[in-house]
Amino acid sequence: MLRGHSIQTEEVQVLETSAAFPSTGSDTDHYIDSNHPVDYNHVNTPVKNNIEQNYINDDGILETSFDYIENINDIDDPLSNDPLEEETALNEESLFINSAAVYHRKHKQSIEQGESTTGCCNNNEGKEQNELHRDIIANDQPYNKRFNYANNYIKTSKYTLLTFLPFNLFEQFQRAANFYFICLFVLQLIGPISSLTPVTTAVPLFVVLTVTALKDFYDDLQRHKTDRKVNNRQSMVLRDGFLVEEKWHRVQVGDVIRIDNNSFIAADILLLSSFNPNGLCYIETAELDGETNLKVKQCLDVTNAMGEDEKSLCEFNGHVVCEPPNNNLAKFDGTLEWKGFKYPLDNEKVLLRGAVLRNTPWCYGLVLFAGKDTKLMQNSGRTKFKRTSIDRLLNFIILGIVIFLFFICFFCTIACGVWESQIGYNFQIYLPWDLLVPSDITLGSAVISMLVFFSYAIVLNTVVPISLYVSVEVIRLFLSKLIDWDVEMYHLPSDTSAHARTTTLNEELGQIQYVFSDKTGTLTQNIMTFNKCSINGKEYGDIMDEKTGEPVDLEYKKKVDFSQNKFYEPSFNFYDVSLLNDINRGNESCHMFFRILALCHTVMPDYSNDGKLEYQAQSPDENALVSAARNFGFIFKERTSSTITIETPSGTEVHELLCILDFNNVRKRMSVILRYKEEIQLYCKGADNVIYERLHPGQDQIMDITQDHLQKFACEGLRTLVLGVKTLTLEEFQNWKAEHHKAALSLENREENLDRVYNIIEKDLTLVGASAIEDKLQDGVSQTIANLETAGIKIWVLTGDKQETAINIGYSCNLLSSDLVDEPYIVDGRTFQEVETQLIQHRRAIENHLNSTGHKSSAFSRESDFQDNPGIKIRSGITADGYERSPLEFALVINGHALAHALEPELEDMLMGVAEHCSAVICCRVTPLQKALVVELVKKTKDAVTLAIGDGANDVSMIKAADIGVGISGQEGRQAVLASDYSIAQFRYLERLLLVHGRWSYYRMCKFLRYFFYKNFAFTLCHFWYAFSCGFSAQTVLDPAFISVYNLFYTSQPVLFMAYFDQDVNEKSSLRFPKLYYPGMVSSLFNFKLFSESAFHGFITSLFLFAIPLGAYHNKTDALGKVLNDHYLFGSVVSTILVLVVTGQIALDTQYWTVWNHVTIWGSVVVYFVLTFAYNWIIGGQYLGSLTTVMQDQTFWFVVMLTTVVCILPVVAYRFYKIDVRPNLTDCVRLVQRSDRKIKKSESGIPRPFSGRRSRRSVRSGYAFSHAEGFGRLITSGRIIKQDNSASGRTWSNGIARMKNGVNGKNKKSQNNLDTLQAQEGPTTQQRSTSSLKDKLRIPRPKSHSVGPDTVQQVRSQQQQNPRNYPSNNNEMTTLSRATADVLTISGGKKGLGHELTPSMAGSSIEIGRLGGGGSRTAVFDSGFGVGSARNSNVYTPPGVPMVD
Repeated sequence: MLRGHSIQTEEVQVLETSAAFPSTGSDTDHYIDSNHPVDYNHVNTPVKNNIEQNYINDDGILETSFDYIENINDIDDPLSNDPLEEETALNEESLFINSAAVYHRKHKQSIEQGESTTGCCNNNEGKEQNELHRDIIANDQPYNKRFNYANNYIKTSKYTLLTFLPFNLFEQFQRAANFYFICLFVLQLIGPISSLTPVTTAVPLFVVLTVTALKDFYDDLQRHKTDRKVNNRQSMVLRDGFLVEEKWHRVQVGDVIRIDNNSFIAADILLLSSFNPNGLCYIETAELDGETNLKVKQCLDVTNAMGEDEKSLCEFNGHVVCEPPNNNLAKFDGTLEWKGFKYPLDNEKVLLRGAVLRNTPWCYGLVLFAGKDTKLMQNSGRTKFKRTSIDRLLNFIILGIVIFLFFICFFCTIACGVWESQIGYNFQIYLPWDLLVPSDITLGSAVISMLVFFSYAIVLNTVVPISLYVSVEVIRLFLSKLIDWDVEMYHLPSDTSAHARTTTLNEELGQIQYVFSDKTGTLTQNIMTFNKCSINGKEYGDIMDEKTGEPVDLEYKKKVDFSQNKFYEPSFNFYDVSLLNDINRGNESCHMFFRILALCHTVMPDYSNDGKLEYQAQSPDENALVSAARNFGFIFKERTSSTITIETPSGTEVHELLCILDFNNVRKRMSVILRYKEEIQLYCKGADNVIYERLHPGQDQIMDITQDHLQKFACEGLRTLVLGVKTLTLEEFQNWKAEHHKAALSLENREENLDRVYNIIEKDLTLVGASAIEDKLQDGVSQTIANLETAGIKIWVLTGDKQETAINIGYSCNLLSSDLVDEPYIVDGRTFQEVETQLIQHRRAIENHLNSTGHKSSAFSRESDFQDNPGIKIRSGITADGYERSPLEFALVINGHALAHALEPELEDMLMGVAEHCSAVICCRVTPLQKALVVELVKKTKDAVTLAIGDGANDVSMIKAADIGVGISGQEGRQAVLASDYSIAQFRYLERLLLVHGRWSYYRMCKFLRYFFYKNFAFTLCHFWYAFSCGFSAQTVLDPAFISVYNLFYTSQPVLFMAYFDQDVNEKSSLRFPKLYYPGMVSSLFNFKLFSESAFHGFITSLFLFAIPLGAYHNKTDALGKVLNDHYLFGSVVSTILVLVVTGQIALDTQYWTVWNHVTIWGSVVVYFVLTFAYNWIIGGQYLGSLTTVMQDQTFWFVVMLTTVVCILPVVAYRFYKIDVRPNLTDCVRLVQRSDRKIKKSESGIPRPFSGRRSRRSVRSGYAFSHAEGFGRLITSGRIIKQDNSASGRTWSNGIARMKNGVNGKNKKSQNNLDTLQAQEGPTTQQRSTSSLKDKLRIPRPKSHSVGPDTVQQVRSQQQQNPRNYPSNNNEMTTLSRATADVLTISGGKKGLGHELTPSMAGSSIEIGRLGGGGSRTAVFDSGFGVGSARNSNVYTPPGVPMVD
């Protein structure tokens, strides 16, 4: 069929009968010039010569030359029962036609064959049919209401007052434990089988359900408040001829509304008129696509003529037929019929809800989509109920416990039946059977045993008490508050702190495997700055050191003074004054360079009320380039449709604009053709590879020089453009213009024809130069990404920006590096077959690289023994999936239209097959919904815990789809924050959120659960062992009062405060050693295996708790002959020992002691004795005097001590064995911390002398690729690998040395773990870029470092004052031997030390050990791993000052 296209350079008179309805198949499809009328007849019908007579009259009657149904309300959709309808409606390529052209049933066959599709809302039955298109008449609400279009009310909340209780209870009873307890409560209501009152279960269950419901109610109430705030915003609406103020939720489809400057747009509207000339208006779409640059929209000339005349706008009755609601932000198709003419509508004429009107005093629009039908809401996704992996594991564990209890109860049932039939039947005179039990021995025993089954189910239910979930919720709430209270995540400039918007996902922060991040506003500041340039082969921007010939630090250099230019911008920073000098001297090349920047763009100038010149650009890149030209004296001042006015050093120039060859992703360039003083020039700027192909021959020398500059700029992460110029003759231009005119008028293959014509003129260019601009990253982004990758987390960037921008930012933030085996693999096919072919090619390329280097094609191998010895295995680079990463690194870049095909079921496995081998994945030009689909794909195929982070409304669907959603309170509104689970001010705080709070939360929750199950198994199974002594009668060994308060008063507080405050390592070590995060990624701190171990530990403890007192008190009498073996006395002994043992265990488990831990742990023991005596003596419990009696006998104290030692000592021995023989990384870091504290105390009085070394800093160190410039000099000088001079860094090497001197030389594994600690530290910005090259570089031997004479004299004077701290040289030698290709092993003298070092540490002095009070052994080595030596030093070496042999 025919396809219409946009003609913006020619005015073409098109008859209203000469076009077909446009297709919607491509994002780049446009239509015939929107300012000229086009009449669309029926799809796939021949062009008619007469004017179509189809219309709807004032009475709503459809009049047509065909056989139509008379009244539109009686129209029956011919496809209402056609299965083809659903397929067509879901197909993005489906056609949308005029609703008036509804065929009669006699045309049904042709419709079913696909010749046409149509549909409308069938109002006869009052049911909403699938909407195939939208039919609107402006200012005609009776007509529009027939279609039941959605109103403008939005809802993001989950509940209403009516649905809250049932829906919330339904969600809560999805937890297996809650369902288990409600069943248990029902059983306790049955008197004959219950030995415990139902209150013991009912009250805790009610409290849990109530607390959780109140929390959910509060969360949803906040959503309701937000919805109410948005729905009650005010908007100006034309009603009955007057402009009235209405709330947003009352705006309806078909209304004409007014939007004022800086106001949010209430709904998706068709732009009708605007204050600006030619119907232009500017909008900011940060809430939609995350881009803060302004976009230009333009209305039809025919509607713009109405201006702000309310009468004309109220009388406007245009008939719009357009596409149905969808989530495609880049496409809109429709037609406007008005006054007998039809006009095509496209995306340039539509303003979307969520956008903000900028730099436009007012505009009017027709509401097309409202409420849930708007594109913003279509991309928002649904609010999902998120549960952590621990929650899901607990459900599985609860199921396992229930099965376990079933077997125990079944065993007790069989044993009870046997006991009653063999013994109980004969002793009914002492233990009579209940009257309900039959007197027959067999039948009676069976009935009793069946009742005992349920009795034991009630008695043993405390193995999973309801207090578990109460405690979990309380812990999560407190840990959430710790995030809110963390001052380290407070951003002072914006006065924004971190906020946990949910309290149920804290521990999931410690298990993240994939991070999906937006780019604009999340990784970057979206602020472009002109940084460097290359003009006619000369580079500008760096200041070179005259002695070394290398760039110097710009941070302390004076900026170029542009104050002589009255249009200069004070915020513009440039340091190379030579460029301004060359311009002032009249350098023609420099003048041409900046003239191109000032002319070749689509920027619009804007003057504020005070006359200040401002630029409105659709791209921040263009804004940065035009601003740079402005500051250097080439000021873009004015633009009309035919001229561009600039101010140059030689005066004002008015250039006649002949043609604009606009930029797109395929061309990767833009050009303008201008005439000035009868000379016609073509100015072109674009990507280097594109421009270089179009340069005139004979420029090899300048091309090579410029290419070197471009390579340098790219390595620094700068965004580059190449500029060219061409002079045209009048005849040449006129001939080309004729071809261009012909291509612009073509209706078929118009884009291809225009591209062909553009290529004719854009050739034989003269190279002028290249520009380099910087998209600044947010503070700490590079370091954060480096540490997260070191932790094993995979990071995917999902952005709506173009491919080149995304790749450049990837290099800037170190997500991509020059260590990649190949250039990033690009997937940009537009068809299914092209995408499939590219994925296959990339997979084969990866396999070829892996096979050629001797790696398996899978590139991964399981780390089965990581948990046994992670201190060694962790060095191999573990990925998020628990696989060992190949030393070969790959990267994947895929754009939106290719991703649409790759996400189809046939290709999604192929996509993941490539992506899982890549260290970085970047998805560009993706829609908000595609972001969510990518997250869902990874969750489904990798079964991974995902986190999504973003700052705009376009990230909402991704945030909701991920397991954890993090919103950034940035420049793009608060939609992302409102939809998130956690909010932070900047991306860099994500490092602390995961590596500190996330890791601690997971560690604490796991420790809490392991201990909780242990103590409750130890407590509950005492009843099971007692069953062997009570004839399996379901008699409890412990006091019922003790059972009721055991988990409430005696053991709850210590474990709660351990879960609040406990730390295995401090926060500095958590950030310093990101690999500590790895156990959470593989759930190694709490899983079914560890649960089984805790349960077994409790099982054994309960056996000792019962067996040892049973043996001690069997037939026990005191010195006076009193019997001490009765049930009450025995229960008191067991309960006392139980409290002491579990309290001792929690003391043993606590790593980080606070005042609260001491109070709660030791206070629990005191509380036990106080409450026991108070209950029995004051209230008069059944166990009155039992505990007092047994405490008077020495046997009690002996049994308490013996049982406690037997239960605790094996645990202590096993833990010492693990730490000493098979320590993991956490154990090693903890030893470092202890040693650091000792070293700090011993060195507190020793001043640290000046080291004489200072690393070079760059203003781009946080943004650009740090190893690209000055890399060799940094390595040879030793600066890039110098030790940290911070407080923690000063004690680092000494700490390792002190530990090693205290480690048995035979313990090789422990030593190796200590030696690998240095390799686990998170990389700094410089260290990460250098260490990635360790397999490729042969680093030259460094120069020797010497300690300054002042330092030596200072240390010698200290030696004389305190000679005991400076022992003499013992001449112990340490040999350096070649080990592997990238590991150096230092074997040290008598201690037998083994120290592994990597080439990234080449050139540094490694302190191997400390001798006596202050001596140290140091070694210097190079990357060649030649044989070297190390010796003891008789001079004290402060940390950071190397000793060189």
